[in-house]
Amino acid sequence: MYKVTKHIDFCYGHRLMHYEGKCRHLHGHNSRVEVDLQSDKLDERGMVYDFADIKEVIKKWIDDTLDHNMLLNKADPVVPLLKQHGERFFLMDCNPTAENIAKLIFDHAHARGLPVVEVRLWETPTSFATYRG
Repeated sequence: MYKVTKHIDFCYGHRLMHYEGKCRHLHGHNSRVEVDLQSDKLDERGMVYDFADIKEVIKKWIDDTLDHNMLLNKADPVVPLLKQHGERFFLMDCNPTAENIAKLIFDHAHARGLPVVEVRLWETPTSFATYRG
């Protein structure tokens, strides 16, 4: 089995609803996502997947959709205020936890046809969440 990993750094803000800790307040993270792609055979170029193609599919989407954006639960009461002031935000059906953001990125990669097997989202330099398909 062959596996390649692409690291992508990005910044995002969020807050967690129904949570009693500090993360109930709006705050931001400098994060890193690691996307693992796997195949039992290599393509005609000798690759699982070209790193440049991974960058084009995943990094471009992260830059356009998640980077320097507020990731919020669609029920968050701050959404109308952000909308009123023309601020950027991305709404999720769930709390924007590291676990759910990792799954969001996995699902995007999978929907674009990448042979993704795992996504790790480093929320801080010492803490990460993993989603495996």
